[in-house]
Amino acid sequence: MKLKIDLSMEYIIQFSDPVLLAIAPVWAESQTVIQSDLSVDNAALTWIDDAGGVGQRVWVVTGSERLRLRLCALVDVHRCAVPWRGLEMDAWETLPPDVLPYLRPSRFCQSDMFASFVGSEFGHLRGGEKMDAIVAWAAQALSYVPGSSNAGTTAIDTFLTRQGVCRDYAHMVCTLARAAGIPARYTTGYGVNVSPPDFHAVAEVWLGQAWHIADATGMSTARDLAIIGTGRDAGDIPFMETAQPATPVYQDVHVAEVL
Repeated sequence: MKLKIDLSMEYIIQFSDPVLLAIAPVWAESQTVIQSDLSVDNAALTWIDDAGGVGQRVWVVTGSERLRLRLCALVDVHRCAVPWRGLEMDAWETLPPDVLPYLRPSRFCQSDMFASFVGSEFGHLRGGEKMDAIVAWAAQALSYVPGSSNAGTTAIDTFLTRQGVCRDYAHMVCTLARAAGIPARYTTGYGVNVSPPDFHAVAEVWLGQAWHIADATGMSTARDLAIIGTGRDAGDIPFMETAQPATPVYQDVHVAEVL
């Protein structure tokens, strides 16, 4: 599936405050970036490959108090959804070194606090069946409520309130998967069916010696998500970082399938 991505945004920033962005779709085995053009008004750009994980970041230094940019991209997504029930858990000692960190608790995914819950709810299941049940539980137990969480909301908070947005769903799935002994990472991207249109967050889990997308919101699938980057949780892959506070003026994301 080919996805056309059009992002435009404007932020008020502190004068000459450098901005680190993670907004460009990444080149990967599962997707080909046919086009990716980023234009920023009156700014110098410095691209960084594989900065702290899968993905590409760019330093933006502008000589004004306005960050105005537009990203136009065309991505051919050629990954396929694999049925969960046909996947097996990999023995920990066989995991690739770069997968091991995604077994551990992180700031927003306190998986060490969920061992008892995961054992009682999903302990009778194995491999893909367990992962299928975890995603189904998150989809049914949580309510999608815009504005119900913030940048500090953790998986524990979401578990207690039972509501959130895509960020919180992804954290919840990552947390439960890690508590079950399944590596899971937090992934951002552009989805054609995301509503409201915005940067989208999903989980990716390691089963059968490969990563597989798990979106408990139901807004995206393996076929229609153009990945930007991955990390342990949202703290590793924010779309924008600044030293001083930044104020949004507008932010528009449009994603469409093209033939």
